[in-house]
Amino acid sequence: MAIAVIGMLDEREQALKLIKEQIEQRGHKPLLIDISVGNGAIIPSLKADITCQELARIAAPEGSLKDSTESATSIMAEGLRVQLSLLVESGELEGLIAITGMTGALITLAAMSAVPFGVPKLLISGATGQPAHAAKFAGYFALKDITVMNTVVDTVGMNSLVRSLAINGVNAVCGMVEGRSAISGEEKPSIAITEYGFCDRGAQYLREVLEGEYDMVSFHATGIGDKPVLELVPRGHFAGFIDLVPGAFSDHLLGGNRAVVGPGRLDVAARLALPYVFCPGGFDLIACGPAERKDSNDPLWTSRNLAARKLYLQDSTRVQARTNAEEMAYVATEAAKRLNQYENKGRVKAVIPLRGFSSLSVPGEPLHDPDADRAFVNALKKHLDPAIEIIEVDSDINSPTFAKAAADALLQVIRRTGAGGGKSQHA
Repeated sequence: MAIAVIGMLDEREQALKLIKEQIEQRGHKPLLIDISVGNGAIIPSLKADITCQELARIAAPEGSLKDSTESATSIMAEGLRVQLSLLVESGELEGLIAITGMTGALITLAAMSAVPFGVPKLLISGATGQPAHAAKFAGYFALKDITVMNTVVDTVGMNSLVRSLAINGVNAVCGMVEGRSAISGEEKPSIAITEYGFCDRGAQYLREVLEGEYDMVSFHATGIGDKPVLELVPRGHFAGFIDLVPGAFSDHLLGGNRAVVGPGRLDVAARLALPYVFCPGGFDLIACGPAERKDSNDPLWTSRNLAARKLYLQDSTRVQARTNAEEMAYVATEAAKRLNQYENKGRVKAVIPLRGFSSLSVPGEPLHDPDADRAFVNALKKHLDPAIEIIEVDSDINSPTFAKAAADALLQVIRRTGAGGGKSQHA
């Protein structure tokens, strides 16, 4: 097995050479991969194990970096992605380290999508902190367990600072490789759960009920945190999924801040033989901060007249507005349409708390509106396929009673079907 060492030899030969040598001194095998996209004016003396020309031929068999109609960066990213996938499939890759500038960071991060969760991934770069590209980089970091070492200085040439960065990087990736505990079939199966601060007690009660038999893996349902749900759940990591907080779906419908993953948020398990428990956490509110939007003719605030609603201001940045009865019925109807498309309806349970969908909408709290909650329940009953069981719980979403009902619903499906993983299959 090898640790992939990735970078542009025509720009960072000295740093790559040092990283390669240091990995060898640690007793590991380095695999040097060149991702140069330059014009060939600088010819490095260090030879790559996998050249940039080889990567280009993988991505553009009929062309080259020079004559392809595609950008050189895109070609190199695709070639590297395919090459890393092949290394993973053959069992040869035990980790990777890259040292890059801006272009190299974009190439490497795009290719890291091929590397599974848990395989050590270290990027040494000063590029990821640039505000102009923050959203693009955040998209990669939201989906992958990538460690970033910010360089502060540029890493071309060699000096004491670059040397320190390279050696620290090698120690970091080698330490991760050496300390990594492989996923074993003897470990407990995992259950995925979505949660956030307004439903955190309910999630904790669920963990207490299930963690004796299962590893509970939480996803922070803040919009960007919903992206890895769509990435990891279909990969077969989980024996079940309790979607406690699918609130990004309602924010997509209503225009809230958590509308990051789009209309497919509830489709995540539609074609999976995976026990899926649907709850309405977060449907009772619209994320609409910051507060100054209220007085700036903001389209969301004006179109939905949010200023006249019940509001909860956590701080100047985070503001939640109560969804009204009409919106709750709409969300329920659209959610039912999505759930009705699930191929394995017997594996789906809708568990609904009747006394509050978050800590903000229980009696005495600022977004309490039982009529709106009831509109959701009524619409869901009307539109949801009868093959999907609705379980109504006379408590709020953060109660031990609700947690037990949701856990029991999941376990009922698991025990009845003998469900194991979430890989795409029919049942």
